[in-house]
Amino acid sequence: MFLSVSQLVLRAKQLEIDAVRQLAGRVEFADVIGQLIHALQRERGVTSIYLASGGQRFLAERQSALEDALPIETTLRKLFAEQLEPAQGATARMLSLMAWVLLDLDTLADLRVQIDQRTTTAHDSVAAFSRLIAGLVELIFHVADAALHPGISRLLVALVHLVQGKEAAGQERAVGAHLFASGASDDAEQQRVIHLIDAQERSLRVFEEFAEPALRERWQRHQLTPNVALLERLRRTLCTARPGAVLDTGLSDSWFNVSSERITEMWQVQVDLVQCLRQVCEAQRQATQQDLQDSEGLLKQLRDNPPPHTHAVDQFFNNNAAEQPDAAPVLPAMSDGPSQPPQSPELVDLLKTQSARLASMEVELDAARRALHERKVIERAKGALMSRLGITEDAAFRALQKASMDHNRKLLDVAEATLTLPDLAFAAKP
Repeated sequence: MFLSVSQLVLRAKQLEIDAVRQLAGRVEFADVIGQLIHALQRERGVTSIYLASGGQRFLAERQSALEDALPIETTLRKLFAEQLEPAQGATARMLSLMAWVLLDLDTLADLRVQIDQRTTTAHDSVAAFSRLIAGLVELIFHVADAALHPGISRLLVALVHLVQGKEAAGQERAVGAHLFASGASDDAEQQRVIHLIDAQERSLRVFEEFAEPALRERWQRHQLTPNVALLERLRRTLCTARPGAVLDTGLSDSWFNVSSERITEMWQVQVDLVQCLRQVCEAQRQATQQDLQDSEGLLKQLRDNPPPHTHAVDQFFNNNAAEQPDAAPVLPAMSDGPSQPPQSPELVDLLKTQSARLASMEVELDAARRALHERKVIERAKGALMSRLGITEDAAFRALQKASMDHNRKLLDVAEATLTLPDLAFAAKP
């Protein structure tokens, strides 16, 4: 069977439509993951105060947070099961991440019982919730990393870093709430808060770079509100207190409220960003569908109306033409290869347009890929330092930052260099 150019062009268009539909499904998947992250962040925050206060405070708030989280968890488990279908296009890496998340989801029931019975500490509960949320954030990151459309990829990069910044804000809320509710300052926890503030700023800068202008301006306006100014004052109170100093437990409510208001604003921006993603996916689907229909129409028109030069060939093979002495003979082109159907200028233009558009998309994707690559390398470098030196995540990141400043090199370059060093280089350190 002879393969025609038109078949390839139309198949390419159909694959584009299929890819956009699959991306739309991934956006909905990421949305549910984001919803569960938000619910677990709230549960983590109120649980921290509940445990730090010996069960005297936030009992009703914790029950409310639990009731919000359970149905979303059920929905996500169903979506996990759907990802096993080949049509979903889940990769081996995605399925492995889902399995990792599922392991932690399965331990939630026992953790909640321990919290009910107050047989765990606020610190340990925050750590347990944070591990689960970290896996969920990584899942969203993988969804963004698989996107192949520039407009959608840019928004997914914004979503990943907004979720990551929001998670750092959620951890900051939980750690700060625990410190204020306990009434005593702690140096390690203070350093944790400082690290989380820095992590938020880094993630939100990338969010602003890739977000739609309206969302970026909305977030920047929020930074000028009185609530953010109050949060900054409470941060200074928390971070400048001497280790072991007494903290005003009455400030725990103010801290939790202003932190929660900021996280709620992030959540609203996230909701709008997901809606924007839906609109971009639908617009791209409709545009690609229209392109397919236009291509089909153009190809039909070409078949029904051959280009002028084909009439010259018909004239050469027309017996009546031989009876016309003034008719100039038109000789067929000679070729050593097999005969191929002529390609019309319109079809060539269609191919050129499609190739140029795909090339342009590839260029636009590079910026999104670079942002995702930078996050991936820095996270791997932190993990390598934590494993090799037995240090915390905060200490690992501070080490990378210090090396970056000391050697006047980009953080990404330092992270890449760290990953190339042999284990012996770390073992030799005191």
